[in-house]
Amino acid sequence: MKPLVTLYTRAGCCLCDDARRVLADAGRSADFDYEERDIDRDPGLLRRYNDEVPVIAIDGVKAFKYRVDRAEFLKKLRARL
Repeated sequence: MKPLVTLYTRAGCCLCDDARRVLADAGRSADFDYEERDIDRDPGLLRRYNDEVPVIAIDGVKAFKYRVDRAEFLKKLRARL
């Protein structure tokens, strides 16, 4: 079963755009399912992540906030397998 990577994001977030690019690049060398969740569309997510976006979770566990490094992401992803 492939790990699920979730990017918690919001419109107009330049750090979110950076994280999206890193995850897209990592997706060329690693196999994982990917979803994006706009925190501004969910009051629970907004309360939880308002000051932390972007947040990247792997299988529901927060792995990064604000910035994500490709090598560190791949390392954490492999650890989940």
